[in-house]
Amino acid sequence: MTGGASDIAEVNRAFYDNLWRGVKLRPPEQFNTWPLLSELAATAPDRLEIGPGRLPRLPLVDTRFVDLSSAAVEALRGEGAHAQTGEITALAYDDATFDLVCAFDILEHTADDQRAMAEVARVLRPGGTLVFSLPLYMSAWTVFDELVGHYRRYEPAELRSLLTAQGFTLERSAAYGMQPRSQLLLRFGLWWLSRHYEHAMRWYNRCFMPLALRMQKPLRFVPGLVDDARVDEVILVCRRNGG
Repeated sequence: MTGGASDIAEVNRAFYDNLWRGVKLRPPEQFNTWPLLSELAATAPDRLEIGPGRLPRLPLVDTRFVDLSSAAVEALRGEGAHAQTGEITALAYDDATFDLVCAFDILEHTADDQRAMAEVARVLRPGGTLVFSLPLYMSAWTVFDELVGHYRRYEPAELRSLLTAQGFTLERSAAYGMQPRSQLLLRFGLWWLSRHYEHAMRWYNRCFMPLALRMQKPLRFVPGLVDDARVDEVILVCRRNGG
């Protein structure tokens, strides 16, 4: 685990604003989340994605996007999307505004995850759907978590308690994630990013990201939470209680 709330917020703001200014925006159809989210979006006219960076997963048309990074917001707006800067702990929307909310790899970056989930619950209509992803098991903590600004990984019991406390029912989940397996290569990549930014972004956009997209596997959902200790990151589909 890294530092306190103010420290982790600054780490994330600096790291991702720098990263997203050079990353090519990828359309949501390229990700393995598209079959799920395109189906959900078809019956959810009011949608919000939190923290998409330049890798949005929901349709760009008629979705609202909020991101900490002004570089990400600028890129999304350049594609005609409705995007604004903001944080998951203070969403600038009225209560019960959305039918569908997505937040991929966001909650683990937030010091006050209770407040973050309370904000998501507040803007989501009763019966609405939350789709989000996060890493599991503090025992699986690596240099990757520290370098990209994670505040925690989640234990299954902790995750279930968080969802219950904020009025969510976990319906299904699947193994998820594109975390690099080689920590040596990761360290080298981040060193290259910090010292040779333009070259690093060229390789990322032309080689590494296209390769990662090709290697994606279809998401295989199971009821409830994936029960497999080898799975260290999950995507969850939850229902806001009360609908």
